[in-house]
Amino acid sequence: MAGKWLLLMLVLVMGWSVTLTSASFGDRYRGRKAFLPVEATSSLAISRAPSSVVLPVHGNVYPIGSYNVTLNIGQPPKPYFLDPDTGSDLTWLQCDAPCVRCTEAPHPYYRPNNDLVVCRDPLCASLHAPGAHKCDNPEQCDYEVEYADGGSSLGVLVRDAFHLNFTNGIQQAPHLALGCGYDQLPGSSYHPIDGVLGLGKGKSSIVSQLASQGLVRNVVGHCLSSRGGGFFIFGDDLYDYSRVVWSPMPPDYSKHYSPGSAELIFDGKTGMRNLHLVFDSGSSYTCLNS
Repeated sequence: MAGKWLLLMLVLVMGWSVTLTSASFGDRYRGRKAFLPVEATSSLAISRAPSSVVLPVHGNVYPIGSYNVTLNIGQPPKPYFLDPDTGSDLTWLQCDAPCVRCTEAPHPYYRPNNDLVVCRDPLCASLHAPGAHKCDNPEQCDYEVEYADGGSSLGVLVRDAFHLNFTNGIQQAPHLALGCGYDQLPGSSYHPIDGVLGLGKGKSSIVSQLASQGLVRNVVGHCLSSRGGGFFIFGDDLYDYSRVVWSPMPPDYSKHYSPGSAELIFDGKTGMRNLHLVFDSGSSYTCLNS
C-alpha cells in the first residue's frame, strides 16, 4: 500500500467465546409481523466462491476519537453507522422493539423482523461461558454484553440481510445473526452510534459467519491513514503478500488478537517486559495498566 497507509493488522480468525448473561425480551417482540417474507430469502443468489469485502472507514484518532463503517442491513436495506470492534464478537444495533433505553443515534433505530435465533442455536451458546448457557425461554436467544468503558447492550439475537459488495463484482445479501439491542447504557467513551460491528474470534462475529457460509476466508484486516479514514477488509484475496509483514498470533490467547508478550522501550531502554499486547480496534488509544 502507499506510504500514507499503515497496515495495523491482518490476522487469521479463530474461535472464542465471551461471557454474556440473559435478558428478557418477552411478548413485546413475539408475534410481530415479519418485514422480510420467507419467500424472499430464496431469491438471494449467493455464490460460494470465497471473495472479499472492503468497508471504507470514517473518523480519526484526533479530534473525533473514534472510527465507524457503514453497513446496509434489513429488507429493504437501511444504512447504519457501526463501531468496528476486534475486541468483541457480537454485532448489534440499537433496536426499536420497542427500545426500553437507547442512546442518541445517527439513524432511526433498527426495526427487526421476526427471524429470532433460538436459544439452542450454536451461535447463542457461543455467547455464553461453558456451563452458563441457560434457556429459560427456548424460542429466543437473549444476550448482554459489557465493554471496558462501562457501556453495555442488552437484547435478543435475530437474523437479517446484510447487503454487501464483494470484490468479485457480486452484490449479495446473506442472512447473518445480530443483536437487537433494546437496552443500552453509554460508556465513558460514548459517541452517537447506531451499534457495534463485532469482529472478534468467536462464532458470532460477522467474519466468522461469512466464512461459515463460504463467502470469504476467515481473515480480517484493517488499514488506517494518519490523515484519518481507512478500510476494513474481510477475506484474503486483496494483498501482495510480499509487501505484508506478518506476526504470528499464538493460540494461547484464545479470546483476543495478540502477538504474545511484548517489551515497551523508553529512550532506547526497556521500561516494561512481558506485556500482554492486544489488538483492539474499538479503543482509540494505546493504554497501559497502571
